[in-house]
Parts: sequence; C-alpha cells; structure tokens
Amino acid sequence: MPKIDKKDDQEEVNKNVNKNANHVLEEGESEEKPRETTVEFLASLAGVLVTGLFIITFVLQAFEIPSSSMEKTLLIGDHVFVNREQFATPTAWMGPLLPYRDIRRNDIVVFLSPEEQGLFVVKRIMGIPGDHIHLRDGAVYRNGEKLVEPYAQHKPADDNPYRDNFPAVPASGDPQVRNEKWAQELPSHIEGDDIIVPPNSYFAMGDNRDVSYDSRYWGFIPRKNVIGRPMFIYWSFITPPDQYQMRSFSDRVGFLAHIIIHFFDETRWSRTFKLVG
Repeated sequence: MPKIDKKDDQEEVNKNVNKNANHVLEEGESEEKPRETTVEFLASLAGVLVTGLFIITFVLQAFEIPSSSMEKTLLIGDHVFVNREQFATPTAWMGPLLPYRDIRRNDIVVFLSPEEQGLFVVKRIMGIPGDHIHLRDGAVYRNGEKLVEPYAQHKPADDNPYRDNFPAVPASGDPQVRNEKWAQELPSHIEGDDIIVPPNSYFAMGDNRDVSYDSRYWGFIPRKNVIGRPMFIYWSFITPPDQYQMRSFSDRVGFLAHIIIHFFDETRWSRTFKLVG
C-alpha cells in the first residue's frame, strides 16, 4: 500500500484555497464601478445648473412683498416664489405637460403695474372679464352678490367715500386718485351701480382693503401684464414699511448688514414654506 504524505497533501489544499480566494477577489474587482472622471463630474454639474437656471428663468421667479396692501395674507418682507407658467399662454409642445389655466376670481397674482413702468405689484383678483363690481360701505358686491371675504382686513383710518363706495363717488372727489387717465376713463366702464370689467382685463384689490392702492385708483390690469401666481413663502424677514423706497447704495448696504446680524432673531420662521392663498 502506498504511503500518504500528509505534509504534501496539506500544501496542495492550501494552494487550492489561495487560488479560489484570488479568483473571488478578481471577480469582486471586476464588478467595482469605475470612478467618475473630472469631465463627467463637470458635465453633471453643468446639467444641474442649466436645469436650475431654466426653472428660475422660465418657471419660477423670486419676489419680495414691499408693502402692507396684502396683509395679513402676505406681510412686508415675505419672499415668495412665483409660478410664471401657470397663467402663461399654452404652447403646442409644452401645453399637455404643464398645468396651464385661466386666471380665476380670488387668485392672488403678481403683475406689472399699469401705472408705473417696471413696478411689480401683488393683489387679489376681484373681477374677471364681464364681471360687475361695486363697493358699499367697504363691502364688495360682485354680479349682485355680497362677497364673504375672510381674508380681507379693514382698518379705516379715516372716512373715505370714494374708497368704500366705489364707483358711486366720482374719482375727482378723492385726492388719492393720482391717475388722471383713469379718472377720465372710469365713467365709460360704469353701468348702473357697477363697474364692468372689460375683455382681457382684471379688477384687483389688496386684502388690507383700506390702505390698498389698487384698481380703484389706477384701473384694470391688462392680461399681458400678469406675471404669475405666488406659490409659497420661502423666507420672511421683519422689514420696515418704507424699505422698498430706500434705493441709495448706502441704504441697501446698511439693510443687508442688518439682515446678516439679525438673520436668526428677525426671520419669521413660522412663515417658512407657507402656501399663499
């Protein structure tokens, strides 16, 4: 009977084990994903930046609330994102993909002022084309029906017949009607007790009804002036009422420094990501 050399047999087993281990390691190495190159990383980053730039340019726009005319729905210092596409004219290739729709009553909209060139304004749509609108003692009547407006705020500081009984009182009787063109045009839109909203136009008012400088004072919003609808507040900071009038370089730098110093204690954190409606 041949003699079995246990030492040689053990060495053969060890060789087989090492061979199998190397084989497994090689398979594992072959399955490892290749590292991303610098060029690939830059290409990915560029894609993200282009997408973000497209969204900011054509879909969303940042907007700061400058006045108290929409309190308490929107406060001075609220920063909102505006959906620019929702009220845009539908295109043939993007129409089925985006939620286009017509402007509706009670929509809050951002638009270019028909009175002051380049000024962005935010108001609530009270009347669409064909609607009959009038105010009596501060209450709004649309198409003969008195509106229930839980969002409206009344803080009358003085008696103002034109403001509260529009359009029954002539515009010439109110010193706040600074737009002579509107004062002359207004009678042509009145029928009975109401003002009638013409085609491709809208009648808008601020929720802070007694201090709002709105369609009662400068007329209708042309459809082409509408920019979009505020979606949500992304940041809100306590801001002085007259800050938007401070246009000098020193004023801007001074307020920027104030924001940096008081960012945490003067940010209205409870309003962050609040929907606008």
